[in-house]
Amino acid sequence: MSVTSRLLALLLVPVLAFGATACARDEPPSPDRSAAAHIGEVPFEALPKQAQRTLELIRQGGPFPYRKDGSVFGNRERLLPSRPRGYYTEYTVPTPGSRDRGARRIVAGKGATGDPATGSEYYYTEDHYQSFRRIRP
Repeated sequence: MSVTSRLLALLLVPVLAFGATACARDEPPSPDRSAAAHIGEVPFEALPKQAQRTLELIRQGGPFPYRKDGSVFGNRERLLPSRPRGYYTEYTVPTPGSRDRGARRIVAGKGATGDPATGSEYYYTEDHYQSFRRIRP
């Protein structure tokens, strides 16, 4: 191997190693790991009264005050655990003083029962899906 070839090899090895490491870091984490890192918890009693009422309506199966309540939540932000499409549904938590639906929602998973009303998997967001906290009973 010539001196030039050796020198080139010595220069390329760190560059290639750095590139491989950078690419590995750029890969998004698996949805479940990502979700676990971003989801805190909130006790039911600590929720705003409007969120408590919305959760009670979900558990009763409605009726819901907003037309979009009960629609599929796609989890495009990938902050909740990865589940098949249709597993999560979303519900509006009224925001006093807001002219529209506001940013607050409860997202319900179907859980073991297959029904958001009885599945016991509920998440609260007050910032329109930027963060979630799992609701503890």
